[in-house]
Amino acid sequence: MMNWLQSSKTAAVCMTVLRLYVGWKFLTAGWGKLSGGKPFDASGFMKGAIAKTTGERPDVQQWYGDFLQGLALPNVDVFNFLVPWGEFLVGLALITGTLSTFAALMGIFMNFNFLFAGAISSNPNLILMQFFLLAAGMNAGRFGGDYWVVPWIRNHSQAIFRSKKPSLKSPSV
Repeated sequence: MMNWLQSSKTAAVCMTVLRLYVGWKFLTAGWGKLSGGKPFDASGFMKGAIAKTTGERPDVQQWYGDFLQGLALPNVDVFNFLVPWGEFLVGLALITGTLSTFAALMGIFMNFNFLFAGAISSNPNLILMQFFLLAAGMNAGRFGGDYWVVPWIRNHSQAIFRSKKPSLKSPSV
């Protein structure tokens, strides 16, 4: 299954369709927050998640509520920037097929954080789809920017490392 997912042209076509769908979901979510008229504010969402840490059957685990209370909420301005731009850029990367594997990984990270905060919505579905994109690796972006960008990055990063080979000589004293 993994070999097919990572090397089949048919799988690449399927991953392209999946990538476009997931990318569109992220792009529109991010764009809605960026162009919604008033500035995006995650503080209400965070406070709601913190409130869900109490009761007989809490929806949010205490450790995540502590993270939100102690780190995220005091730095809400950082998250107000990261969330909409992160969603938008993940969507853009997936739609263009550029750095698809990294974009899928960042999308999974965001979706898990939304889940940890008690927001079910489409997050589990998106995580499942993104795991397929992640497992497909380069084949997920075969019909996209990854076809050109990833080989370029590999060639340039290898050239950098080749030019800086460590010396086996001991330093002069």
